[in-house]
Amino acid sequence: MITVDNVTKKYGQKIVLDDVSFKVDGGEFVSIVGASGAGKTTLIHAMICATDIDSGKIKVDEYEVNKLGPKNIQEYRRKFGMVFQDFKLLPNQTVYENVAFALEVCGYDKDFIKKRVADVLKIVGLDEQKNHFPKQLSGGEKQRTAIARALVHAPKLLFADEPAGNLDPDNAIALAKLLLKINQSGTTIILATHNKDIVNTIKKRVITIENGKIISDKKESGYR
Repeated sequence: MITVDNVTKKYGQKIVLDDVSFKVDGGEFVSIVGASGAGKTTLIHAMICATDIDSGKIKVDEYEVNKLGPKNIQEYRRKFGMVFQDFKLLPNQTVYENVAFALEVCGYDKDFIKKRVADVLKIVGLDEQKNHFPKQLSGGEKQRTAIARALVHAPKLLFADEPAGNLDPDNAIALAKLLLKINQSGTTIILATHNKDIVNTIKKRVITIENGKIISDKKESGYR
């Protein structure tokens, strides 16, 4: 599903990604780990067309990501879900409305949206909070709302960039278990994190980045 081939990215004279290569099969769960500044977020941003690369190739299914034009970028981005550290929820919209909005902008009819949002809120355990506003939610509930929004299109691929950054340890572990549940349903997950507890709970493939280079790639591993 994903091929990252000899990818290099510089900011000025600083090499942020240094000849990075790996492949991810459909249905895999891959944690990309490393200290702050190691290159994890830049790599995620390159894979979602949020930053350009200087050399190399990124391919996701039939999309050669680093060569997409503006029109094709929008088409590509509809194929995956994205979860961020800071939730990016609409403050004046309820949980239901935040999730439904992702379908409304694509023109789905109301009956489909109502059923799909209800199904996704059950998956993330928020069906009873559907009428709450973000200010009424805990950090864990906000992140689960963000995950529901990412899942509402039923993507085959989910990216998560430091999703536990604003969560306490208990909610971080709960998040790890939710991501595992989503992966078990067949969704490929690429998780960038420096949270050891999450990685050690998931115990799937771990790619470690240090100073922009991959220094290890291990199956069914924990945080080294």
